[in-house]
Amino acid sequence: MTYQMTSEQQGIRDAIFRICEEFDDEFWLDRDREGGFPHELHQKLARDGWLGIAIPEEYGGAGLGIVDAAIMMQAIAESGGGNSAASAVHMNIFGLNPVVKFGTDDQKKKHLPPLVAGAQRACFGVTEPTTGLDTTKLKTRAVRQGDRYVVHGQKVWISTAQVADKILLLARTTPLEEVKKPTEGLSLFYTDLDRTFVTVREIEKMGRKCVDSNELFIDGLPIPAEDLIGEEGQGFRQILHGLNPERVLIAAEAVGIGRNALRRAADYANERVVFGRPIGQNQGVQHPLAACWAELEAANLMAMNAGALYDAGKPCGNEANAGKYLAGEAAVKATQTAQLTFGGFGYAKEYHVERLVREAILFRIAPVTPQLVLSFIAEHALGLPKSY
Repeated sequence: MTYQMTSEQQGIRDAIFRICEEFDDEFWLDRDREGGFPHELHQKLARDGWLGIAIPEEYGGAGLGIVDAAIMMQAIAESGGGNSAASAVHMNIFGLNPVVKFGTDDQKKKHLPPLVAGAQRACFGVTEPTTGLDTTKLKTRAVRQGDRYVVHGQKVWISTAQVADKILLLARTTPLEEVKKPTEGLSLFYTDLDRTFVTVREIEKMGRKCVDSNELFIDGLPIPAEDLIGEEGQGFRQILHGLNPERVLIAAEAVGIGRNALRRAADYANERVVFGRPIGQNQGVQHPLAACWAELEAANLMAMNAGALYDAGKPCGNEANAGKYLAGEAAVKATQTAQLTFGGFGYAKEYHVERLVREAILFRIAPVTPQLVLSFIAEHALGLPKSY
């Protein structure tokens, strides 16, 4: 099997790079220092129709696949914007896939066009402070009261909640002790993020300052019954239709940030002369960078293969998780190797690689840790006993 972009996919990549050229290193350095959501990039991508790349055409999108979306997201990260740029639009691309798959026609007509147009933003409310990745044990409760649900609970690490209008929220509608399987009794809602009932508290973090991460405290949020996505109690199954595409996109973005770091390092190694020769002529500099290139490109093949399987309607859990794992590891190694290539200057913000180092680490940690990915692969690809 070989993977090669079609001319249409190359066109996507070229078009995204042209947009991102408007947002140079100084733009992202300022965002890294001062914060502030990159509305300019978000709106520019919206005006050119890119926020709906994987949304069906009848709802205002382009109707393309996850591979096409991955190419787009990779270009955004690779342009120099890194995780900050990619995270500004990331949720738009994968997050509402459960709505596309399980929402009614009325729900799709109501919710998808504003997201595509950039008129609304959404956040993804799954993770909780006491359950982490043990999603079946989440404690946020949604109780049916007439024609609405009332929700109480907490969520954590919710990106873009400071600027979001909507939330895709997973909550338990049937207590855990009353269901046959722990994956049952969870329900998915797409509803207003009503700050009358939801307190949003930003978390200070290591990098990606311009795209906020938050704790959410939900106290009696009323959700109209019409905002339930699909069948009550089947939210866990529905949310999986967002998780594998997200892993593919994360992997593509990680490869993008690693490629950008390598480009910066190679340019510097060609220009920096020490002891009468460019440092890039030394194998001690060449070989680590070359190894990083090979690892990034191998991870990219796995990620794109996972995306192609998803687009074909085939199982892709092993491949999506493996792609995310390989790309996260490769991105961390590539950015750190690039930083070392710069020597002491790699520690200076003006050379930008230190920002890439800080942002790449998030690709390794989230949305699933490397340890849990390996446990998943051990069980599902190798047939070993479940360890968690």
